[in-house]
Amino acid sequence: MKAIETEYKGYRFRSRLEARWAVFFDACGVRWEYEPEGYVLPDGQYYLPDFLLHDVTFNHAGYSEGRDLFIEVKGKMTAEDANKIMQFAFPPDADGGEMWLPDKMNPLLVVGNIPDGETAKQLEMAIFYNNCFEPEDYGIEAFNFETVDGDCFGAMPGVGMDGKFQLFGADSSYTGDMDPRRTERAYRLARQARFEHGERPYVRRG
Repeated sequence: MKAIETEYKGYRFRSRLEARWAVFFDACGVRWEYEPEGYVLPDGQYYLPDFLLHDVTFNHAGYSEGRDLFIEVKGKMTAEDANKIMQFAFPPDADGGEMWLPDKMNPLLVVGNIPDGETAKQLEMAIFYNNCFEPEDYGIEAFNFETVDGDCFGAMPGVGMDGKFQLFGADSSYTGDMDPRRTERAYRLARQARFEHGERPYVRRG
């Protein structure tokens, strides 16, 4: 079955799930582009990431600020999807080997359905336990740092105490820097956005 295309902010998204993530990014105050550019992969296939986010903080083992982050939205992974994601995130070096060093990677976060949970802690637990360490789909795990910086660890998008969008490691040693109120609101608005028959959504403001 084909997903319903959905309009939001002048973009025609391929699915409601993509549109809900756009609502989430807006609520987090991060600058985003939808399908801004396609790429030719090493094996000659074409790949078009869903989103590109700008000025993102990676609050994890390799802490860094002002980063670009590609987002791939997947309700269901296929072998072809996983192959393209791995080629894009870990491009080969001149000798054909994969570049697993963070500064050689194309940081890409794979996300699935909007996580359930009312509190920041519930959301963190949903991402850490119920998403990023489920049985792998073709070697790719959603909400995981592996395709961002090479480390297999839960990755939680949210808003920092500085008011900026961050990609947090999904445990308290990282999420202590999170603004729980703004983060909870962003997930709530994304879950509650209603898209009937692909039309523009009603997005609550609370």
